[in-house]
Amino acid sequence: MITTDTPVIRHLMPALLLTLAMTGTVSGSERETTPANPGLAEVELTPLKATYSATMDKGISINGSATLSLTHQEDGTWLYRFDVESFIADIDESLTLRWQDGRVQPLEYRYALEGLMVSNRSRAMNFNWPAGTVNGSYNGDTFTMPLEEGALDPLGFQLQLRQDLKAGKESMSYPVADDGDYDHDRFTVVDSEPLKTEFGILETIKVEKVRGEGSKRETLLWFAPELDYLLVRLVQVEPDGSRYEVTLDKAEIAGR
Repeated sequence: MITTDTPVIRHLMPALLLTLAMTGTVSGSERETTPANPGLAEVELTPLKATYSATMDKGISINGSATLSLTHQEDGTWLYRFDVESFIADIDESLTLRWQDGRVQPLEYRYALEGLMVSNRSRAMNFNWPAGTVNGSYNGDTFTMPLEEGALDPLGFQLQLRQDLKAGKESMSYPVADDGDYDHDRFTVVDSEPLKTEFGILETIKVEKVRGEGSKRETLLWFAPELDYLLVRLVQVEPDGSRYEVTLDKAEIAGR
């Protein structure tokens, strides 16, 4: 059973709930290959809009819709959003951030979940970098915590992972602020392989979430350099053998 407590929902792709439809796709003739292994300082953010679909065991589709978007704001900040609409629940997740020296610097994080089949939830975090604190709330309970060096939020670390892969990194670790504490999420590149997608066969970078010794949960992610290192597939296998898969359906990158 998929619930909002499933780890992939909370920290990787909240949209195990989604199937989607949107206009504006990247066709085969529109692909542009990103230069291999640019330096970290040279990696820039690119506006995007993408949609994903999800299946669970035995290929059952999870009916719903979702949009992932990144837009540049007039004040120089970026807005990163993940919006889900489904029969299970609706999720509205957003991050206002600065892109500075090749890193995501979170400013304001917001998350709201509402649905007939789940308990409504909300969380918010404001990152005060001059003061070195994070002020937040979770379902009405407030907290203040110190900022760790390189601190990220539950949405922004996904963007940082993608940008670090662009820069040629193969091992990544992120302190993720969440509900008054930090999770330290680690990822490693395990392979490169061709993958059949809605955009044809793409060469992809295969990444694994590093878990503790003895963990029976496995999370694998595939990113496509030809699509600006966008996530094109995610597979998670739970300890009981349940399997969830998220795949990219459509994407608009830098207006194309």
